[in-house]
Amino acid sequence: MPQIPLAAYLGLSSALFVIGAVGFLLRRNPITMLMAIELMWNAGNLAFAAFARNFADMSGQIFVFIVITVAAAEAAIALAIVVMVFRRRADVDVDDISVLRG
Repeated sequence: MPQIPLAAYLGLSSALFVIGAVGFLLRRNPITMLMAIELMWNAGNLAFAAFARNFADMSGQIFVFIVITVAAAEAAIALAIVVMVFRRRADVDVDDISVLRG
């Protein structure tokens, strides 16, 4: 089986991170923003896994597992917040959420 170079993994990881960052900055829908954040988390995970594979060190794999756990908790909490805001208001726009204070 041919060996895929580390640069290919890092190129894909950086492309995924840029797509996630652009998606987060340009979209105003909180669900889309959460998906963009998850894409950035996964880009970092890909880079960690690629370095772990390249250097034959399992600590990168363990760190990926921890990041996936944190990302799942973050997604669950953020989705709960979005549902609570949607119950209070009919639309969910991140620019209007600051109005809910007080």
